[in-house]
Amino acid sequence: MENLFDNASRVMTVISFITFMGIVAWAYARRSQAGFAQAAQLPFADEEADHV
Repeated sequence: MENLFDNASRVMTVISFITFMGIVAWAYARRSQAGFAQAAQLPFADEEADHV
């Protein structure tokens, strides 16, 4: 029975690490697509439309 818990612990560690790496990869992929400069200008988008 103890062997079962050791194996389950190893499997969960690997699954957790893979999940973590997936989240990191997703975050960096979204970062490059989003464009921080464009996102930083979003609060001012309404003001520019009002002044035209």
